[in-house]
Amino acid sequence: MSEGTGSGSLKDRINAEMEQLTASERKIANVVLADYPYGGLETIQELARRTRVSAPSITRFIAKIGCAGYQDFQRQLISELKQRELSPIELKITEAPPKGAHLLTDYTRRLIRQMTYMAENMPERQFDEICELIADPSRNIFIIGGRVTDSIAQLLSIHLRQMRSRIYHMPGNPELWPEYVLRMRKQDIVIIFDVRRYQPQLAQLAELISEQRQSTVVAITDKWMSPVASYARHVFAVPIELETAWDTQVCLLTLVEAIIVRVSEMDWTATRKRIESWDRIRFSLQDAMKEDRRTDSDAE
Repeated sequence: MSEGTGSGSLKDRINAEMEQLTASERKIANVVLADYPYGGLETIQELARRTRVSAPSITRFIAKIGCAGYQDFQRQLISELKQRELSPIELKITEAPPKGAHLLTDYTRRLIRQMTYMAENMPERQFDEICELIADPSRNIFIIGGRVTDSIAQLLSIHLRQMRSRIYHMPGNPELWPEYVLRMRKQDIVIIFDVRRYQPQLAQLAELISEQRQSTVVAITDKWMSPVASYARHVFAVPIELETAWDTQVCLLTLVEAIIVRVSEMDWTATRKRIESWDRIRFSLQDAMKEDRRTDSDAE
């Protein structure tokens, strides 16, 4: 696994070690991950009681994921919790300024490093599974994002609509959500974008969908994990930090563009037919608008 600035969360390290863990250690890992990061913030005695595993087994598990002890494990969890809510003002304090190179050059290098990290660590099988689900014309696809990410959600919606029908971009106003939620069926897909400084309403929406509609929720988030991930069947954790005052959306955009390309190629014949029909209507409307403008001009 390549190292990048997006690596190193405890969740990543637990998942990386999962196959090497003993049965008892896997029980600990599953309990911690089921309510991450809060599942690891109780006392070691309480965690031992809940997992029915001895305290020494927990200590060995903690060592395997690179922590100096249970206190260090909890300290790292608390640090991750704080990073979830960092604002640009707080990130400015810890930013790493360009080293020698011009800002644009240095910034581009950081982006390349993060995109490379994502490409090397994104589960390819999961990516293909999601694309297959999105490409299935029998499923409704609902897409929504947060304050910053909804523009990317909208981009995905615009492109998918040109490939197939039954694509719905949900508005940001929760008062309008019931109309969409009531349409959702068990076989449908709901894609939710949510990165740090998470929006509680999106987690509430995911919980409602999971419990009442049983639709498949796909969470596209960051390494700190939006609360939406707790209700998602599929989770993509995308690097967003660049050691600047501002998080980047470039890796999110790269993932979305890759999904668009993959889905379009799964049935290119159908995609091409849809785009041709789409463009015929679009161009005919443009011609009609031109004719209206000419008529108005002649009338003057």
